[in-house]
Amino acid sequence: MNLLSINNLSKAYGAKVLFNKISFGINYGEKLALVAKNGSGKTTLFKILKGLEIADEGEVIFRRDITVGFLDQNFSFDETLTIQQLIDTADNKFVRAIKEYDAVIKLSETSSSPQTADKLEEALNNMNLIEAWDYEKNIGEILTRLEITDTTQVINTLSGGQKKRVALALTLINRPNLIIMDEPTNHLDIDMIEWLENYLDDPSLSILLVTHDRYFLDEVCDKIIEIDNHELYEYKGNFDYYIEKKAEREEIKNAEIDKAKNLYRREVVWVRKMPRARTVKSKSRVDAFADIEKRAKEKRIEKKIELTLKMERMGSKIVELHSITKNYPNKNILTEPFTYTFIPGEKIGVVGKNGVGKTTLLNIIQGKEDVDTGKVQLGDTIVFGYYSQGGMLINNDKRIIEIVRDIAEHIPLASGQSLSASNLLTRFNFAPNVQFSYAHTLSGGEKRRLYLLTILMKNPNFLILDEPTNDLDIVTLQTLEDFLEEFKGCVLIVSHDRYFIDRLVDHTFVMEGNGTIKDYPGNYTEYRNWKQGQSSENKEVLAQQIIENNLPQQIKRDAEINAGTAQTKAEPVKTASVKKLSYKVQREMELLEVEIPQLEEKKKQLETDLNNSTSDFDKVQKLSAELKSLTESLEGKSMRWLEIQEG
Repeated sequence: MNLLSINNLSKAYGAKVLFNKISFGINYGEKLALVAKNGSGKTTLFKILKGLEIADEGEVIFRRDITVGFLDQNFSFDETLTIQQLIDTADNKFVRAIKEYDAVIKLSETSSSPQTADKLEEALNNMNLIEAWDYEKNIGEILTRLEITDTTQVINTLSGGQKKRVALALTLINRPNLIIMDEPTNHLDIDMIEWLENYLDDPSLSILLVTHDRYFLDEVCDKIIEIDNHELYEYKGNFDYYIEKKAEREEIKNAEIDKAKNLYRREVVWVRKMPRARTVKSKSRVDAFADIEKRAKEKRIEKKIELTLKMERMGSKIVELHSITKNYPNKNILTEPFTYTFIPGEKIGVVGKNGVGKTTLLNIIQGKEDVDTGKVQLGDTIVFGYYSQGGMLINNDKRIIEIVRDIAEHIPLASGQSLSASNLLTRFNFAPNVQFSYAHTLSGGEKRRLYLLTILMKNPNFLILDEPTNDLDIVTLQTLEDFLEEFKGCVLIVSHDRYFIDRLVDHTFVMEGNGTIKDYPGNYTEYRNWKQGQSSENKEVLAQQIIENNLPQQIKRDAEINAGTAQTKAEPVKTASVKKLSYKVQREMELLEVEIPQLEEKKKQLETDLNNSTSDFDKVQKLSAELKSLTESLEGKSMRWLEIQEG
């Protein structure tokens, strides 16, 4: 059953063509992802589907008997209402069925006629058919999962992220036959995204969505459509299949262009030598020449943008966090002292629910926000590049090229050469004819891409990226990932994009909202799997692995005691096998082998001080907290030492 048909749709703004004669459809139960570079017309297409824009040509046909739900980037509803009032004003098949049932029940109290009985039976059947009995329960689940706990809040008092979650909740509550969503995972934390994946897995739902989240795309969608160079292409498969087939298509296209160029060169010679008296055959060849010329002058499809910008030199001291804490009157961010020393080249992910303090941690590391206790020390050579959620303040009356030139006319590259501002913009997919456009003509995603460019231009050696994947197209994300993989400085990433985090990070700061930060030696998926599979049996196995893998003697002894396998006489420590390690990991291991014995000595001293302070309650409390923090730090470093040893 076809729910939506789009036939030969075209749209342009002046000389800027977004798409030309594109056609596709959505059948019952199909779930499509729309992929395109920023500025290619994704949002405009959605506006046309919603009736907010008019296409230049073509038609959009929705099946008459279906309901359609839209989740826009820029949603609009009456902001003077409360969340509950918005829910109560919903008009959907469930609300109508419940109202009809209630009306018949009231009628049956005063009338027992056969007609009333028939109406009651019909209303009951309708309630059962659409499962309207669970409507209130489903509302409760959706609100709970999206952490919308206070429905008395007025919309205009909510943050942008909270409004987005309310808009998503209202869309899901109405349970439309076809859902059209623009970046539904923006402003959702990872738990919410994973719940939404399961929710949308319902085979009765039909979906068209734009998303940059590649794991979400794979979980939800079974087909990808792409707008590229004004045309539309379809791929039946997951994201990896799309990448493979897109590469094949581009290779074929480039080969055709090369072939046309060779043929064009031969035809130019023939046309110039052709006698003035033309035969029918030669005239036909001349007519075909125009088509060959057009194909030969098509631009080859270039590979990914290469980012090779220069990085400022990084000294031995980067950033050191010494027993820091940070809390607010009504919110605990970091109650347990946190200590960490950053080392060159490491890439760390920061994950946690919304509101646990991830952005606060980023500000503390940069020295923008004071800590309650402890100390933050920054190296003299550190140059931060901070990509914030808020983005940059862009003067919409300036041209794009002027915004870049305000930072630098020429940008140094890692090779020692330099790029002009115009050439750099071109590498970031801002074509020369676009660079002199005013900033207000850019799409939201294009503005985020420009923002990223201005940050990298400043040659930072410590990149801090707060939700960098929001509003960036997949092409730009892949380019950014390639750049970050080769980046020699430090990278700290806050992101709900699991693909992005998994591909890049060495280990993960997990902020679970209990006032602590857990440094997990792996990416998000590894942490998630570990957390789900954690059990007492796993702990015993892990303790035995520690014993068998030749940790320093004191650590091994502690592990034996914890596992209940301590012997009266310690076994001699075997010599660990030599493993080839990268410079970064080798350096980390050397630091651990210095730090671990120091922490053990400090732990012994704290235990002694604690035993000698039994009469001083305040001192006992302070020493206990310090001992707990130190013990956790010692365990974490010991685990990291083991991980390196195991390779």
